[in-house]
Amino acid sequence: MDTDRIAGSAKNWAGKVENAAGNVSGDAQTQAAGTVREAAGKVQNLYGQAKDATREAAGAALDYARGPGSDALAQTVRDNPVGSLLIAAAAGFALALLMRPQPRPQRRWRYY
Repeated sequence: MDTDRIAGSAKNWAGKVENAAGNVSGDAQTQAAGTVREAAGKVQNLYGQAKDATREAAGAALDYARGPGSDALAQTVRDNPVGSLLIAAAAGFALALLMRPQPRPQRRWRYY
């Protein structure tokens, strides 16, 4: 659990308490400050959740990359380096064709 999630939950709770205190006392400024603190806590909590999700996704991707499939691919490249190089070159060429900007059509001016 990320520290931003803990701090965000604490701010959220403190904002709710401050908002309730403003309601009880009838002080609009305290109530508004509590609402702002509560919103800041929710945002910080969401930020912490996003960091946790990113960390978990990166860990899962790293575990997948280190799996048995990568060993088999490495062995195939060792066994056939020229074929692997040709496949990589073809993939790079295809990506380059896909990524290049499309040519602009030329306008033909017609004078009538």
